[in-house]
Amino acid sequence: MTLYCAIDLHSTNNVPVVIDEDDKILFQKRLPNDLNTVIRSLAPFKNTLRSVAVESTFNWYWLIDGLNENGFATQLVNPAAVKQYEGIKHTNDQSDAFHLAQLMRLGILPTGYIYPKKERSIRDLLRKRLQLVQHRVTHMLSAQNQIWRSTGTRIAGKTIKSADEGLLDLLEDQYVRMAVHSNLRMIEQLNQEIDFLERTVIDHCKLRPEFQSLLTINGIGNILGLTIMLEVGDIGRFAKVGNFASYCRCVSSNRMSNGKKKGTNNQKNGNKYLSWAFVEAAHSIIRYNKTAHRFYQRKRAQKNGALATKALAHKLARASYYVMRDQTRFNIDMLFR
Repeated sequence: MTLYCAIDLHSTNNVPVVIDEDDKILFQKRLPNDLNTVIRSLAPFKNTLRSVAVESTFNWYWLIDGLNENGFATQLVNPAAVKQYEGIKHTNDQSDAFHLAQLMRLGILPTGYIYPKKERSIRDLLRKRLQLVQHRVTHMLSAQNQIWRSTGTRIAGKTIKSADEGLLDLLEDQYVRMAVHSNLRMIEQLNQEIDFLERTVIDHCKLRPEFQSLLTINGIGNILGLTIMLEVGDIGRFAKVGNFASYCRCVSSNRMSNGKKKGTNNQKNGNKYLSWAFVEAAHSIIRYNKTAHRFYQRKRAQKNGALATKALAHKLARASYYVMRDQTRFNIDMLFR
């Protein structure tokens, strides 16, 4: 007899439920988030379990890795795609886990990609770099705005990024100088941390052969190429280019009826890091490629700058899919033909 197990995972505890082919509950108990305790509880069912389904919460790494290392087959559940009967009156952790086990038994459990443990840490290090870059931009904009509104002079972002303390000579008020000085010191420190993380990633991770062609795309360098490679993992998991573009959050999420917009669907469905990478690539290709610049200007005239950038990012995401899948060089003429 085949058994099915699902775990409703929380920050401090989890609720595994094991059912048989008749939906009879064989095991159900709230457990602390301790790997040995979970393994001991599921051990009697190990040889007959089809799989153990775990919710893709913020803390699934330890549980999925531990179950795999102990010989359990695992599945990572996509919570955004799981929907219970809306007329149900009462639910709890036990009923949620039971529902996931039922969906597994029926063969309709929506699952996600379990990223290989070996490369997960270096991917997360690149994500930390992005977080620091975003913090740096916050301080850059703050310093730029302080100088602009106090002196009427707009300083270029590149100048502020260099954390040149000579900018303080533009300011007369001591408290404004103090505020801008604190921004410049934070920018300088963040510059050092970002450079350190970049060197570490480049020294310990190289583009795999199937991703080398990414560097032929205008606007994608080593860091963006590594970001795309580490976030994609296996390009073969995307059946079509539309699936990849959707995963990169580069497609419209509008809900239309009779030609009118009635709202939006799940805009956050997908990978925000790939979305950032292709927007960054779009900003870069605009500066260095005339064909892409003309496309951007045409879209900007029709809509606005943000939508024009996103449209270009969508094109780059689609081009990247074919470049990675076919391991071929990027052709700008095919992108804008």
